Amino acid sequence: MMKQICVKKTPTSTLLFAKPLIVAVFFLFLYPYPGFSQASKDSVLLNDSHFHLTNYVQEGTDIHKFLEIMGNKVGRVALFGIPLQQMWNYNNSGNFAPTYYLASDDPLYYYSFTDAYIAMAYRSLTKEQQARFDPMITGFNPADMYATDHIKRVLTTFPGVFTGIGEFSIHKEFVSSKVAGPVATLNNPALDRILDFCAESGLLVILHNDINMPFPKSGQENWDIEQIKALFARHRNTPIIWAHCGVGRIVRPVKDQMAMLDKALADPKSSNIYIDISWSEVAKYVTETPEATANVAAVINKYPDRFLMGTDEVAPSDQASYLKILDLYKPLFVKLTPEAKQKLLKGNYERLFDAARVKVRAWEKAHANDPKKIPPATPASGIEKN
Repeated sequence: MMKQICVKKTPTSTLLFAKPLIVAVFFLFLYPYPGFSQASKDSVLLNDSHFHLTNYVQEGTDIHKFLEIMGNKVGRVALFGIPLQQMWNYNNSGNFAPTYYLASDDPLYYYSFTDAYIAMAYRSLTKEQQARFDPMITGFNPADMYATDHIKRVLTTFPGVFTGIGEFSIHKEFVSSKVAGPVATLNNPALDRILDFCAESGLLVILHNDINMPFPKSGQENWDIEQIKALFARHRNTPIIWAHCGVGRIVRPVKDQMAMLDKALADPKSSNIYIDISWSEVAKYVTETPEATANVAAVINKYPDRFLMGTDEVAPSDQASYLKILDLYKPLFVKLTPEAKQKLLKGNYERLFDAARVKVRAWEKAHANDPKKIPPATPASGIEKN
């Protein structure tokens, strides 16, 4: 939707810290890649909107090594781990230690420590190095009404670190059914509570939700589409990046998906929704045929402010493997206008993540001295309350 511009009185407390924030943003736009020479800035190919530092067993690339991998080709990176841990059940796989969710029948479970790990990795960097990263909160269960409390707790424990939440998943092929506990859904009030708080705090959202089910039967109702549309409609003040435009390893684009996306992006009520085309699995669909590539390019050219590029790489060991997606997408890039290509690869990242940084820092400052809530005492098991 087209966001309404409202004139209202600004509290004095807001004015006191608004000026320094505006100055900070000014310098961010002047010098978006601190520590770079001008020649290095000119060599930047990508701001990566989708990157996992760690894998499904919470292991990954040291962040200092990753800076070397980024080199001069990647300016900034949305940095997150993976919120799910693959269980290693000896009675199932013996000495084989699975490191990926498809390598075991055992469940995945939410691993909240990932947020502290990402925060401490970020804090180990110099200020100039930190400016190249936008850490994201992922270690929450979106089916849990307490998830929002976790997100607030992370912000107050690590102020000045996080820019958004995600990537987190609701419906994801093979993953959703493996997660221990109640399944996350798009109509769960817990998810609404999370997205409402993101609107309040300015946190940018990266949401993974498949556009269809794996191997759908012909004529089968696609309830995923209707539910994701309803979710977006309920949260028009929350900036949401829809990861991979809903497709996956085997979840193929639905019929007329680009025409549907064209119609959705044309609606002023959906102006808070953005699309990332990260992941090599997405690239294979986009470049599958010249017609598919042309259809995607046409929509990106028509709405150049709404698309972002990410790698969706997990703990890469070298630059070639990290940036392989840029080669996969060459057939698409040549069909984009110069403006659309620049915004896809770099400009939209800077605009969205810079805006989120400012809003989240303001929320943190405004709530830094909030009194801690002390819950009422819970009686021990077997003791009756008076």
